[in-house]
Amino acid sequence: MFIQTEATPNPATLKFIPGRMVLDTGTMEFASREAAARSPLATRLFDVPGITGVFYGADFVTVTKADGDWQHLKPAILGAIMEHYMSGAPLLADGSAGNDEALDEQDEFFSEADAETVATIKDLIETRVRPAVANDGGDITFRGFKDGVVYLNMKGSCAGCPSSTATLQHGIQNLLRHFVPDVVEVRPM
Repeated sequence: MFIQTEATPNPATLKFIPGRMVLDTGTMEFASREAAARSPLATRLFDVPGITGVFYGADFVTVTKADGDWQHLKPAILGAIMEHYMSGAPLLADGSAGNDEALDEQDEFFSEADAETVATIKDLIETRVRPAVANDGGDITFRGFKDGVVYLNMKGSCAGCPSSTATLQHGIQNLLRHFVPDVVEVRPM
């Protein structure tokens, strides 16, 4: 098994591409060892000292570190990923093929009067923003819309990335303002 690695805009996060599907649909984020308990692979990755986050995309896994040098962490991470896939263990302990989409939609907030505007915002995020940030090992999901402000949740390599503010302010905000005149600002949650 050959696993490729790619740098991301976030120096604390590295993207690992195992050469096979990771998730059928959506994304999953594990921000703590406790959250990782539902996934044997995430649990193995959190066993590597210094790992603070694991994120699954369609065909990649991003790993975030608190400290340490990638040169020293990478072999242990590659070993954990290879061990997981060679064992044939399921991605999730319960054998399901779930993702975080239901959780993401559960806490959304917006006025029913803004439903059409929100539908347009979600479509733009889905078709233009998410594919681009997936290339960088992350994800951005809609959280809410109130008083012209769009609230987004940043995951994977996007969370805590030094360039995420610029991405939000210049990239996503400009895109949404261009297509949706009601949008005044974009903020992370």
